[in-house]
Amino acid sequence: MAKLEVFDSTLRDGAQGEGLSFSLDDKLRICSLLDGLGVAYIEAGNPGSNVKDRQFFEHMGRQRLKSARLVAFGSTRRPGVKAGEDRNLLSLASSGAPIAAIFGKSWRFQVDEVLRISPEENLDLISSSISFLASQGLEVFFDAEHFFDGWKEDPDYAMQTLRVALQAGASRLVLCETRGGWLPDAIYEAVSAVHEALPDAVLAIHAHNDSGCAVANSLMAIKAGATQVQGTMTGIGERCGNANLSTIIADVELKLGIKAIDGRLENLASTCRSIASICNMPLEGGMPYVGSSAFAHKGGMHIDGVLKDPRTFEHVRPEDVGATRRLLMSEVSGRALLMQRIERIQPGLSKDSPQVVRLMEVLKEKEAEGYQYEGAENSFDVLIHKELGAGDPFFTFVHYQTIGQLPYADPMSGASHTALVKVRVHGESAIAAAEGKGPVNALDKALRAVLEQFYPSLRSVHLTDYKVRVLDGVDATASRVRVVITSSDGVDSWTTIGVSSDIIKASFLALSDSIEYKLFNR
Repeated sequence: MAKLEVFDSTLRDGAQGEGLSFSLDDKLRICSLLDGLGVAYIEAGNPGSNVKDRQFFEHMGRQRLKSARLVAFGSTRRPGVKAGEDRNLLSLASSGAPIAAIFGKSWRFQVDEVLRISPEENLDLISSSISFLASQGLEVFFDAEHFFDGWKEDPDYAMQTLRVALQAGASRLVLCETRGGWLPDAIYEAVSAVHEALPDAVLAIHAHNDSGCAVANSLMAIKAGATQVQGTMTGIGERCGNANLSTIIADVELKLGIKAIDGRLENLASTCRSIASICNMPLEGGMPYVGSSAFAHKGGMHIDGVLKDPRTFEHVRPEDVGATRRLLMSEVSGRALLMQRIERIQPGLSKDSPQVVRLMEVLKEKEAEGYQYEGAENSFDVLIHKELGAGDPFFTFVHYQTIGQLPYADPMSGASHTALVKVRVHGESAIAAAEGKGPVNALDKALRAVLEQFYPSLRSVHLTDYKVRVLDGVDATASRVRVVITSSDGVDSWTTIGVSSDIIKASFLALSDSIEYKLFNR
């Protein structure tokens, strides 16, 4: 196979995932991203089911896509209704989409118990629906719903539904693993049998992930003769989701040497991140190829190997899919990564020098306290700076004090706390006070106010993120917490951390590290 057709159903099947609801603007943005990535087909919804999908197709009728073709989704006609009078088929015909994907029953159980019609009538539903849409100028894909379950129970009837669809004019026969319970070897056997029986038909695989095998099932179907693969980007969808196209695309191109998209594979990770953001769902860190942990290394042996040659622990290059390699700082990461960070601050030390050995012990002690530097490496840079004595300290903390008041003294300002901070800079003491919306906000303002007198560059620094995590709940409100903050000066961003059973102290430690990092990194 020179080229695999990628059929994306993020906007239709993906939208059926729990907690997902796309606005019209969301659908348009995702459509643009998928088109930019270079998928062949975008199944964008059912124009006969809701206003939003109808508006989408109306809007897209005035647009031109770069490489993808739009697909409108629907079902075969209703029993007892002529194809030319069926409201669903008419909406597909008038949608403006060049392709219609319609699903029909291939499992006798569904015909008998759900439609409650005769097997012959079901075949007529399939045939007449496809013939009508083809007569309206549409290309038609036939989704053989529950095909594999039907093939297992009554293979002759399941094959009949495919033959009828093919004879009526369907250009693609989509073998749907609708319940998601099949395993790869059985999928291979079934698709091989269909491919042998219908060698001239273009076969597609549509797999669900209820047994955790959607990607594997799709790959086995491709090996057995399917030339189109269907799924959703990042694997979203009903129940346990659909086959994850981001994984399949990378597997097919990098492992099987088959072209899957017209765009550049290096855009895969950024496309998935953008779609996940639109879905308002975090991209799973461990997702193959595109997750934040896909090329993240933490164990000391792994980091040492990757620093020598990435092939030791990476099966593909991260840049091939637009991802980034990450080396995580922790108590198990070993001295190779530690030396890499030390070299940037104080070059010339060996990994066996007393300072490095001591710093490794401090790192382990800090992690035992609850510090987690893999998400706040810049705090670890501050720790290196302090432990190695790399230059005079920029400031020495003397004390701070916070005072809270309810009701607010000034309801208009919303300030509920006042903070006072005293520091010593190069032998000179200074003090500042500030009001804020809560103790941490007040403390942040006071710390900046007192230090900006000596370091004007701090005026550009501001917080962009603030997270608190309770490390254990044993001591209830006295439990230790981890505070992680992200700061920015408008050009660069950095992340620091503080841990304490006092949330204000933990916040202060993170704030203090943030300022120190900015100062020594100038």
